Amino acid sequence: MAISVREVQNKRNSTGELTGKAGVVYDVNIKYRSAGRRKTYAKKGFSTKEAAQQHEAAMKAKLSDPSCLPPAASFRKRTVKEYMLEWMEQYGEENLRPSTKAGYLSTMKNHIFPYIGDVALKQLTPAMLDDMYGKIKAAGLSASVVRCSHKIMGVSLEYARKHHYIENNPARDILTKFEKDGDTPDPYTIEEMQQLFAGITEPEWQLILVLAGLYGLRRGEILGLRWRNVDMEKRTFSVIEQLPYDISAKTKQLSEMAPVKAGERVLPITDWALPYFQTQQAHQNQQKYLMEKSGHIYYDNDLVITKADGSPLLQEYVSRKFKQYLQQLHMPPIRFHDLRHTAATNMYNLAGDFYTVGQILGHTLKGIGSQLNISDELSSITSHYVTVRVDRKLLVLNAYHADVLGKEA
Repeated sequence: MAISVREVQNKRNSTGELTGKAGVVYDVNIKYRSAGRRKTYAKKGFSTKEAAQQHEAAMKAKLSDPSCLPPAASFRKRTVKEYMLEWMEQYGEENLRPSTKAGYLSTMKNHIFPYIGDVALKQLTPAMLDDMYGKIKAAGLSASVVRCSHKIMGVSLEYARKHHYIENNPARDILTKFEKDGDTPDPYTIEEMQQLFAGITEPEWQLILVLAGLYGLRRGEILGLRWRNVDMEKRTFSVIEQLPYDISAKTKQLSEMAPVKAGERVLPITDWALPYFQTQQAHQNQQKYLMEKSGHIYYDNDLVITKADGSPLLQEYVSRKFKQYLQQLHMPPIRFHDLRHTAATNMYNLAGDFYTVGQILGHTLKGIGSQLNISDELSSITSHYVTVRVDRKLLVLNAYHADVLGKEA
């Protein structure tokens, strides 16, 4: 069938906004032939069957028109840059998160196109890629930039090979040996987390630390958490959406949220975490009152963490501000994302239950095992661990939160 139905946990409405409610969406899949080869067109996530049917009809008409399909001969003349930009539109739209897509495009523009962008795709060789990686390294850029460039080339060229744009993937036959960056910083200890909380006193940043360093939420999940998904009576909050990565610094009112990367989940609010939610809510209400009293607009996005006027904080700002805090407190430098690893490591060390830790963080079983370097015996995990109850999560979180924030709630 060209249209299929699937269930989702967080459905979008007709305007594209996430509702926070489960439902069904409709996917369009059309098989067609181009240049004598079978191909498939897919677009997913239509909120109504009618919208999916309209898109299906329009695309069937377009795909049946030979003038709309690029002839195979024309592809032989395409440069690496032309192909990769087209690949990003086709592949990236369906398979990459906005933040990943933005990062790929930046790497392509700054580190790939200057060296091989004008080379004809069919003439690209492993030696050209080796030469490019050498020049990126010689420019003083980090090993991670070289590895990221190679990853992008490998994925994009494999896509070209599978679609018969090229016969072989030159990224498979390179000679470059990829180095690792310097040692990954150690996660913060319980004592270092206590030092962090003692040194950062702003209400919104204390709650950011709770969500990142004590719950292990991702940056986008923290900035996308909304009060409607926080239930302080039942002592739970739901992680079902995140702040879109590609919003601008001028954004005041959000039109939509992005789905979480993985692991939509309900987490308990511990006795130690509750005061931080309450304090931030009172602080935000005071900010709203002062803005409106002074005649300024308060942009009520229902976000838990915001600027003083209610508009969303940028993810890059949070990372920069966190770095400044660490410098002021003379603490070991880590990335903001390393607070997530800190939470995972400390919870596991205290409770020894890596599966529950993975559920708290929204990790797959393989993902949390890899992060904690304990993935050798995953086959021993049995099916009764598929869903971890909230009360089990609470036991693990209580142990960690009590150690960091004090034994007295």
